[in-house]
Amino acid sequence: MKKEKYVAYVSTYTSGNKSSFGIRIYDVDMENGRFFEKDQVEITNSSYVTISHNRKFLYSITDFGVESYKILEDGSLSVINHASINGMRGCYLSTDYDDKFLFVAGYHDAKLTVLKVGEDGAIGEITEEIFHKGLGSIAERNFRPHINCVKMTRDNKFLCAADLGMDHVVLYELNHSNGRLRQVDMIRSEQESAPRHLKFSADGKYLYIVHELKNYIDVYTYSIDEHNNPVFDKIQNISTLNTYHAGGSAASALNFSEDFKYLCSSNAGDNSVIVYSIDQETGLLDKRFCLPVSGDYPKDAALFPDNRHLVALNHESDSMTFFNVDMEKGIMVMNGKEMKVDQPNCIIFYRL
Repeated sequence: MKKEKYVAYVSTYTSGNKSSFGIRIYDVDMENGRFFEKDQVEITNSSYVTISHNRKFLYSITDFGVESYKILEDGSLSVINHASINGMRGCYLSTDYDDKFLFVAGYHDAKLTVLKVGEDGAIGEITEEIFHKGLGSIAERNFRPHINCVKMTRDNKFLCAADLGMDHVVLYELNHSNGRLRQVDMIRSEQESAPRHLKFSADGKYLYIVHELKNYIDVYTYSIDEHNNPVFDKIQNISTLNTYHAGGSAASALNFSEDFKYLCSSNAGDNSVIVYSIDQETGLLDKRFCLPVSGDYPKDAALFPDNRHLVALNHESDSMTFFNVDMEKGIMVMNGKEMKVDQPNCIIFYRL
């Protein structure tokens, strides 16, 4: 049987660095749990990247809005076009499950932008612009509206917009014909918890929300009531830290393993990564380990597709660190020396 090949896309900031390459592409050595640099893409300040659900296109945040790329056979990227989001630089983006719309989260201006996407992957016109408003408990950095994540429910009915300044996730119904949004509900988090990222289980029945300031993950069941409204019920709250940990920690990453059996998060300040196993029946999380990453501010962390290795993207120490993972024993051990990469933001593994 032919071994599956993977590449990894890593988005980085370019401001203050000598490099103008905001996306780096690596060949993945699955057997040894390491990367080899393959290519670099010239783009400014790629805060985040996402891949379309049809696996043909990659979209990235840039200073100028959003940019689209065709994914070539060897994993290299060929630029299609770019489009303005009519606002400040975004921090997160995703597509709906039909790949007809692109959603962009605005941290700095609390703006949610929806853009059309063509069958050729090109980004079209803006169909919706919504500014989140209000004040949290204290009018400080984290207590004004900051949209940090936008993601559709897996049934493609509702868009979830995590607002870490207002401590809630706003739920919008998507009109698939015109790309407009209608607010239908919200999921309220604990005050000053800062919901940062969210992910749905493979079957769409469970929602996981990581909270930056209170360092925990909330797990919800998702269903639809008789009036076609979304219903979310909280079933678990679990820490992203050990009971002994550094003060001033901030939870960051939220990534499933490729087989959806594990969930991975990270903690800045504590500079650790935590991996949970997921009960496939109940959706509940069980901590496997929480261990240091040998880097500063692990903004993102992900298991390799074989679940035997892990990589941490250490934003402040300009590095990626690699680990061998043993899920049965609940340990990870550093695997070789760090790789230098300026201000890494996020990582995606892609099967060729």
